Amino acid sequence: QVQPVESGGGSVEVGGSLRLSCAPAVYYCMGWFRQAPGKEREGVALRSADSTIYAESVKGRFTISRDNAKNTLYLQMNSLKSEDTAMYYCAASARLSACSSFGWTGAGSDFWGQGTQVTVSS
Repeated sequence: QVQPVESGGGSVEVGGSLRLSCAPAVYYCMGWFRQAPGKEREGVALRSADSTIYAESVKGRFTISRDNAKNTLYLQMNSLKSEDTAMYYCAASARLSACSSFGWTGAGSDFWGQGTQVTVSS
């Protein structure tokens, strides 16, 4: 029951790129959520051994991947928009069905990083 820790956030101009990292990637389902000021937390991308889903707003721009040798999860973010500005959280779950939906409820079987800030300036 290891809590994931994310890194790689920062400031970038519109159209730029950032790559977020999360470790250790030891759970069956791992992914990324984000929360902008004054808004609810929303799912970004989830990945398991046999499935991958993305939020509609990031399809074609973001890529979630996992390096098993380094035991690390990544979120490559390209063509960033000002609307992508948010606190990004690495999320992990041992639930077999977790990666089928972004509708996580904060159960004890789900684990969250402390967040890394991404700011996209226009």
